[in-house]
Amino acid sequence: MKVLSTQEVAARFNELAQQEKWFEIQDEFFAENVKSIDPTGSPYFGNAEGKAAVRKKGEDFVGRITEVHSLYTSEPLVTGNHFTVAREKDITVQPHGRIFIKEIMLYEVKDGQIVLEQFFY
Repeated sequence: MKVLSTQEVAARFNELAQQEKWFEIQDEFFAENVKSIDPTGSPYFGNAEGKAAVRKKGEDFVGRITEVHSLYTSEPLVTGNHFTVAREKDITVQPHGRIFIKEIMLYEVKDGQIVLEQFFY
């Protein structure tokens, strides 16, 4: 099987992200040892390591969303073995109420798989 380049991973990521298919992105690209890192002290998320733990982190958050007001993901910007997207979420989530997050999402690709996702907000 051909190993995808970072540019190819980012292009497919974008295709899925524009359809809000985040768990499909995880299934298709996340390495078994993937790390997910949020800002220190985030009231919404912590960090997770390993594909199953990162999946649970996402599922737990999605399960607390009671209303989606708007979502936006930019086109990826790729350099070397990293790519980044801007993401804006206007959502109502338990127990925080309505929140608006503007973030940069950074991804590291190794051997065609995402090994790191890090969020800045």
